[in-house]
Formats: sequence, C-alpha cells, structure tokens
Amino acid sequence: MSDQIKHECGLAVVRLLKPLEFYKNKYGTSLYGLDKMQLLMQKQRNRGQDGAGLATIKLDMGPGHRYISRKRTNTATYLEDLFGGVFSHFDGLPEEKMQDPLWLKQNKPYTGELLLGHLRYGTHGDNSIETCHPFLRQNNYISRNLVVAGNFNLTNVEELFQELVTLGQYPKEKSDTVTVMEKIGHFLDDEVQRLHSWFKPEGYNNQEINTLIYEHLDIQRLLQRAFRKFDGGYTMAGLIGHGDAFVVRDPAGIRPAYYYHDDEIAVVASERPAIQTAIDVQYDEVKELKRGHALIIRKNGTISEELIKDQVERRACSFERIYFSRGTDRDIYLERKKLGEILCDKVLKEINYDFKNTIFSFIPNTAESAFFGMMHGLEDALNKLKIRQIKELGPTPDTQKLEEILSVRPRFEKLAIKDAKLRTFIADDNSRGLMVPHVYDVTYGIVENDVDTIVLIDDSIVRGTTLRNSILRILSRLRPKKIVIVSSAPQIRYPDCYGIDMSKMKNFVAFRALVALLEEHGKENLLEQTYQRCLAMADAEDEDLKNEVQQLYDEFPYEMVSDKISELLTPPDIKPDVKIIYQTIEGLHEACPDHSGDWYFSGNFPTAGGIRVVNKAFVNYMEKVDARAYA
Repeated sequence: MSDQIKHECGLAVVRLLKPLEFYKNKYGTSLYGLDKMQLLMQKQRNRGQDGAGLATIKLDMGPGHRYISRKRTNTATYLEDLFGGVFSHFDGLPEEKMQDPLWLKQNKPYTGELLLGHLRYGTHGDNSIETCHPFLRQNNYISRNLVVAGNFNLTNVEELFQELVTLGQYPKEKSDTVTVMEKIGHFLDDEVQRLHSWFKPEGYNNQEINTLIYEHLDIQRLLQRAFRKFDGGYTMAGLIGHGDAFVVRDPAGIRPAYYYHDDEIAVVASERPAIQTAIDVQYDEVKELKRGHALIIRKNGTISEELIKDQVERRACSFERIYFSRGTDRDIYLERKKLGEILCDKVLKEINYDFKNTIFSFIPNTAESAFFGMMHGLEDALNKLKIRQIKELGPTPDTQKLEEILSVRPRFEKLAIKDAKLRTFIADDNSRGLMVPHVYDVTYGIVENDVDTIVLIDDSIVRGTTLRNSILRILSRLRPKKIVIVSSAPQIRYPDCYGIDMSKMKNFVAFRALVALLEEHGKENLLEQTYQRCLAMADAEDEDLKNEVQQLYDEFPYEMVSDKISELLTPPDIKPDVKIIYQTIEGLHEACPDHSGDWYFSGNFPTAGGIRVVNKAFVNYMEKVDARAYA
C-alpha cells in the first residue's frame, strides 16, 4: 500500500506449562519464556509501530511478593527499548544466579510462567505511553487483578460506557480499551464474589477460599456476560492475577488469532508464521481460534476452546490477506499471488498484448507476491499466444520467425524504490511540497522514451495522495508512453470501524470519484437524499439498519468509477497517459475464499455497529465534520 495507513495491532501470549527448571534443563536458559515472547513480538513488528508492552505473572507466589510485572514503551525503537529494559534486570548477575530459575523467579521481575505481549498501531488520537497495552486493573485480592491487551475496535463504546455507569461504576475515561477492561473486570469481580459467598458458609477461611476460587472460577461464564453487547472486531487477551488466562475472538472472526500448545507450552499470536518460527512447528500444527470462542488456559494447565458469543457468518478481514499480515504465511502468500494473477486479462487488454514495449514492476515491497502472481499469469498468456502464432506459421515454420516468437518474454524490472524516509525541516509549505515527489526513487535508463508502457502493481489505493504526488510524478520522468497502475485490491469505498485507520469518507479517492461523477451527470440531489435517509436511520433498530450509501455507487458502473479515479489522480503537468485498474470484489473472493470480510469494498458490514458507522460517516461528510464516525 503506497498510502501510509495505520491498522491492526499485534498480540502474543505465552504460558509455560512445566516448572521453570524444566526449561533450564532442556533448553539451557532460565529465561525461556521471555526469549519466546521476544521472538513472537519481533516476528509481528509489522503490526505495530507506535509502541509495545509486556506483562508477566508469576504463579504461586506468596503474599508480600510481587507477582505481576509490566513495561510499556512508545519510543521509536520500541522493541529494543522494551526488551532492553526487561533484560537489564539480569545484567551483572553472577552465572550461578542466572542458572537458577527458582532464585530468579523469587527475586527478579518478568520471570513468570504467564506472559502477554502487545504491539500497538495507534489508529487515532493520543500516542502517549498511557495508551500502550497491556492495561492493568489492580486489586489487593489476587483473583481480581486483571491484565488486558488486544487487537480490536468497538463501534458501540458509548453504549458500553453507559452500561458501566448504570452498574454503578465511575470510569476515569471514555475509551474502548478502558471500557473493555472495566467491563471484563466488573464481571470478574462478580464471579469472584459469587464464589466467595458460596464457600464462606461452608466454614472455609479466606485463604482457603482463594484456592477454591482458583479451581472453580468459571471463565467461560464471566466472558459470556462481559462480551454480550460487544459490537466490533476483536481479539482480546486477559490474564487474571492468580494465573488463569484467556483470548477471545469476535463472532464474525474479523480479527485474526492463532494458537499452538503441547505439554510444555501454550502460545497465541495474531499471525501463524510468528508461532511457527518461535516454537519451530509446522503449518498444520498451528490452529486458528474459532470465531466467537475463547481459548482458556487455566492455572492448573488445562486448555480449552469455549463458545463465548454465538457465531455469525464468517467475515474474516480480507485486508489482512492483501496487505497487513506478513506474507510468510503459506496461505497468504498464495492468495496474494492469486490476486495478481486474476488481474492479467485486464492488464493485457489495456496494453493491447504488447509484451515487447511494456515493462512490469511493483510498489511497495508488500506488493511483490501479487507481482509474482501477475507475472505467472502473463507468462501463461504469452505461451498461449506463442502457440497460436507458431501454428499460424504452418508445418514447416521459418527458423528466424520461430526464433522471433520464442524470444518474446515479459519485461520486468525494479523501477520504483521507496527511499529512506525523507524528513524536511523547512517550514515553508512550498519548499516542503517540492520534497514530496522524492519519497520514491526510480531506475533510470530502462524505459524507452515515449515508446514503453509501465505497468506497476500496488496492494491497494486508499487516498491516492502518494500515488498522485510522488509515484506518478517520478515515473513520468522516465518518459514512458503510458503508465498503468494495477491495484490488487478492489476500490476502497467505505470506512472501516474494526481497527484500520480509514474512517472518513472524504479521504477515499473512490468516494471523491463518485461525487465527481454525480456532479458531472447532474445527480447532486442524490447526495442530499442520501443524507436525509442516513439521518433517519440513526435511530433505527439493529434489524432495520441499512447502508444508505451503497445506492449512490449503484448509479455508475465499476469501470466508470475507476476511470474517474484515474483522472483525479493524474497530475495535470505530466505527459504520459495514466490508467488505473482495480481488482473486482469477485476476484478478491476467488483469491481469498475463506476471508470474505470485504465491507470497505462492498459496504456489506458484518455488524449493526458497522452499518451505523458508514451512515454516520456520510452524515459527517455532508455536514463537513472532520471526525471519525465512532467513539
């Protein structure tokens, strides 16, 4: 994606299922859990660049001993800072201490059996240290301590906040993270109190009751109560002070979660390859957490996958497959290749099958897999073309003509390269503007002036700002006859409200193209009509909700919107013709059949909160309110 878009966070949970001495004896380190957590987070660093955090819990520590440790950071070198700070506690220790895991557990922080790591991509607002996960809800009673982190965004924070107030709470702020933590915390308190009231009349003392709470706390029940009204996409993890842990996934499976466990360790992460690398296991040994379920890891080491919310239609995020997740996952790699391959027919028609005078390339690096797929498709198409041409030569073809046919192959080059991040300290806007086109470098001397066509594949086009102000300008310096930009994702038409920073209609070039077409065709009145319907929809019941913006896009064919986008993104002062080709939604589903979450392309939101958000986003556009459409 050439436009910089912030998106889903990364999550990692590690639970050591054996005594700490086991790992020292088998693997030669007393810090086995920390080592695995560091690797899990390092392999998911693509999922967060605004901060990171780590929390650990030590099991079976006596009163008066610290059993929860946490560190968070929002520095530019967040992972180095996080683990540098954690491992600094072991600097200078004599070798005999480092070889004694029981001594380390008693005397040093971050040496617990239960670990929770988080990588933060702040999609909006404050990026201070206070916004970094994990969050703590502290209490002097061990089973009421709660540590929470997640990859989520809720659409109905206002409703959940008011429910907390109705319960008698007085939340310190109105944010989805605090609301989630307090909601879970409330029902944790309630379940703990219920058990205490149950066992107290039986004659147990308070310390004995603590142990009974560990054994009988119904994690499934408390999560079912806490998550009952959650609307959004989420993978949330929690640690309870005495040692229980859980990871919950939303009922549509919007946000990803994978896990692995054996008799030594249990691991959860946002991405499958991170687990494969950290634990050295095969693809089919890592399981996907079922939607609407929680993976519950009890203090006693038992592990189960329990239903928390009734499942709805699977709508796993397709953007994960197109761009956000690391392409080292086997399925994601193959799906990205397929996305590129599917576009071949459109590309060939656009270049009139002129392989000789066309150069193929990609930008940014994450589009490389789609580029490979496109090249494979082009090679297959070219082979078919060669077979037909050879047959036309007859039974005794001329050798020279045969060699000419066989010598044709797709031309692919590395044409556009993202340069090191440019920083300008010039205050003048005009001077700063002169720097913008140079975010990317190009390879000179490859393109034949005014003859060659450049075909460049990108993951997706959201705003189109970088494309217009940088990529197309710098490519035009190569003096091609034509520039074809290919998006492996469909047109992004609607806001996301489940974790991606795409919340304002005016920012989408597809929406700007729609408005321009409505104006050109004398249909501006439809904007006002849609606005009135969106206002009327604000108080509708969930079952009556409708995305009112979809009707506007129905006014024009898909390719007409693409052509208008091409026009809007073409700088007026460049010579080459520009054409933008988009993936279709049908092509997306063909390439990613198990990830049908396409609401940003289709407008088919999987939750009622999502439909409310898109209608509110359109209202904000019409009222010129520059704000996201959810709390």
